[in-house]
Amino acid sequence: MRVAIATRFGGDPQDFVRRFPDVDFVVIGDDQQLPPLDGVEAAIGGPNPERFRQILRAAPRLRWFHTISAGVDPLLIPELFQHDVVLTNNTGSYDVPIAEFVVAMMFAAAKRLPDHLGNQRAHRWREGATPQHVELRDAVLVIVGMGSIGTELARLARALGMRVIGVRRSARQDHSVERLVTPDRLAEVCGEADYLAVTAALTDQTRGLVSRQVIAAMKPTAWLVNIARGPIVDEGALLEALQEHRIAGAAIDAWWAEPLPADSPWWDLDNVIVTPHRSNSSPRLRERSLTLFGENLRRFQRGEPLLNIVDKQLGY
Repeated sequence: MRVAIATRFGGDPQDFVRRFPDVDFVVIGDDQQLPPLDGVEAAIGGPNPERFRQILRAAPRLRWFHTISAGVDPLLIPELFQHDVVLTNNTGSYDVPIAEFVVAMMFAAAKRLPDHLGNQRAHRWREGATPQHVELRDAVLVIVGMGSIGTELARLARALGMRVIGVRRSARQDHSVERLVTPDRLAEVCGEADYLAVTAALTDQTRGLVSRQVIAAMKPTAWLVNIARGPIVDEGALLEALQEHRIAGAAIDAWWAEPLPADSPWWDLDNVIVTPHRSNSSPRLRERSLTLFGENLRRFQRGEPLLNIVDKQLGY
């Protein structure tokens, strides 16, 4: 079996070669022109639409493409819908580090870490001057998107004694949260939120879901944490709310433009934590991803249903 690898994925592509010695891998460098892919049946790649387009054209026998990202919105190109290739993603590999990252951001907000770090850098001892810390126990967390990351976040939050409200397209019963509502009720439940975490996939339905109306409904003490995709949130509305201190703050890891421009106003807001789309960072990510790919490789070779098949119409 022949498989193309078109991503470095933060490490050495030879990891795949060593793990699966019976597979004939074609390793393609990031800037390398595609070699002949006539015999390639499967491929591994990143969320690079142009590279994906090239592979679809160059591999007539391609039946399966696995992306090392969880979100697949960059890969939903017209050529995908014209092709019968099965698309799978890396969902499940990122749950632990991203859920822990969101919890870290909530603790940072609750315990005023940005204020303390600012005082440290300025050599200021401001006993009693920093706003009072608050507790996460009994605080309300609203999670927009109850996929595997949102579910893991709900589990951690409930272990901390938080009250968790989930938001997703289907309101079927979910024991990981106290309540579950559909997106049309987001503004309503955001009025209760102490923390709003955005963990949903970017689709036509979620683009702009955290709208000006939703942000206006948030409490002045509330924080927003976005680890998903920037365009799910109305950038202008959020920026204004933060500049005018109509909400307490935001921790943003997923941006509207990446990398964040050096002259962006986001850098200078004292109530914003800026991180460079690294909430998934973990030394264990590589092993989880290799294990997931290995299981799907076994299934593919045996003609069994694959894990993490993306519904091309839904976009996740």
